[in-house]
Amino acid sequence: MDWHEVYGRFPINREMVWLNNCGITPAGAHVLEAVNRFMTDYAKNGARAESADYGRVRHRIKEILSPLLGCAPGELCLIHNTAEGMNVVSRGLRFERGSEIILLENEYPSNVYPWRHWAEKGVKLLTAPAATTPDGFFEGLSALVTDRTRLVALSAVHWCTGMPLPLARIGELCRERDILFAVDGAQGVGMQPMDVKGMKIDFMAFSAWKWLMGPLGMGVLYVAENRLKTLDPVFVGTESVVMDEVYLPYRSELKPTADRFTFSTPSIGDWVYLLASLEYLTRIGFDRVRERIFELAEYLKQRLRNIGFSVLSDRFPDHPTGIVVCEKPGVDSGSMVKRLESHKVIAAERLGRIRFSPHIYLSEYQLDAAARALSQACMAQMYAQSVKR
Repeated sequence: MDWHEVYGRFPINREMVWLNNCGITPAGAHVLEAVNRFMTDYAKNGARAESADYGRVRHRIKEILSPLLGCAPGELCLIHNTAEGMNVVSRGLRFERGSEIILLENEYPSNVYPWRHWAEKGVKLLTAPAATTPDGFFEGLSALVTDRTRLVALSAVHWCTGMPLPLARIGELCRERDILFAVDGAQGVGMQPMDVKGMKIDFMAFSAWKWLMGPLGMGVLYVAENRLKTLDPVFVGTESVVMDEVYLPYRSELKPTADRFTFSTPSIGDWVYLLASLEYLTRIGFDRVRERIFELAEYLKQRLRNIGFSVLSDRFPDHPTGIVVCEKPGVDSGSMVKRLESHKVIAAERLGRIRFSPHIYLSEYQLDAAARALSQACMAQMYAQSVKR
């Protein structure tokens, strides 16, 4: 693979070193070309533009995602974000008072807020300790499961530490105990192997603008076929019912697939953007993409160790991750992130640590530059502290 060619297709590389790809990824030239073609076509032909045929675009997106996730195309629908998908699931389920739901400690809000309404209805919300290793997490989660547990809702990868959670083991536990399993896949899909059937996941929602390099405001919801009737639709619109292209007479029969949850007119421009990104990643190969992310992450981790930082993923070395979280005694991570930004290196601060997340368009040279900038920022902080003394 010519990674130099990939590097050249991302304009952001001429401006900065973007190491917050588990937050938001930038657009490459392939996206600019696809969206420009769409806009030109739409300007000339309106809704009759071939590129505006959202039935075709939707089919192609699902055609790429379904083998990546190990599911059928009919189990996927296109939505706006993780929170929307989790609300569709949470509001559509039915639980009795006294039931229990298990969430994740320090979870991203998109997989917390949608479940809070259950507490007002007599359902207990429990929190599984984040732990420092996948095995330790599984033990802590297992200890919380009781006969009253009805659902477990977790992220595929913890957004603050980069630790992949043992989804297959958790899915097996849930299936054995007849517990529903919902996953926030935002930090996993595109970076970690995801097999929703093998992992026995019932529901999964994820945003498209992280490892899949899609647009802001675009997401995907997976609902296992045998769970479709478990969910009462929160919203119902033109797209929810069968024969939706015929507006009258009105119909009550919902579509037999997850498309019932894409309830009205989509943002076709976002779909075109996502499809361009997915086709680009497909041409490279998702396995090779994953390998490259891990290669870059490992390269960066070694550079961070060399300048005295400890790396959290060293606690779980048998579980590769593209999210590199580090810390150093006496170093204020928040101020380090700000200093890095002044050097045009973009990272994030999470739970008092520095979080980096490289993607395929970055180079080893840029990671060297990021490590040098961090080392210089540390020295500047130490100097400032010594002057104060």
